[in-house]
Amino acid sequence: MAIRSIRTYGDDILRKKSKVVEEVNPRILLLIKDMKETMYSSKGVGLAAPQVGILKRIAVIDVGNGPITVINPEIVEMKGSQLDNEGCLSIPGTQKNVERPEKVTVKAMNENGEDIVIEGEGLFARALCHEIDHLDGILFIDKALEGEGE
Repeated sequence: MAIRSIRTYGDDILRKKSKVVEEVNPRILLLIKDMKETMYSSKGVGLAAPQVGILKRIAVIDVGNGPITVINPEIVEMKGSQLDNEGCLSIPGTQKNVERPEKVTVKAMNENGEDIVIEGEGLFARALCHEIDHLDGILFIDKALEGEGE
């Protein structure tokens, strides 16, 4: 396992759409392990593959309940609304208010290549939306409410 460099705002890769993962193979599993290690060492709650320079639809998230890996995630349902401060490991030192759904249902694949459905609420829902946005080249500052946050 290795800690990878996190790409920061201004790097073109953060604005590109990630490619679907066709199969979970040893290279993908190594990437996921590295992403978790990188996320924890940076004290983040989520990390998407483009943030470490890999255009694959993979994200890891840990909001305090243990790590979750989502491969090829898709939001299939959103409910409610929440407004809160968000930050990003790729935009250090910046926090802004972003409106996100209160609850989301996400369809994805896990590290075993199995189809899973995850329901997220509160911070977990926010993290899922934030990381899935990364896979589409969208950054939280694109959704920030003008004049809000620090």
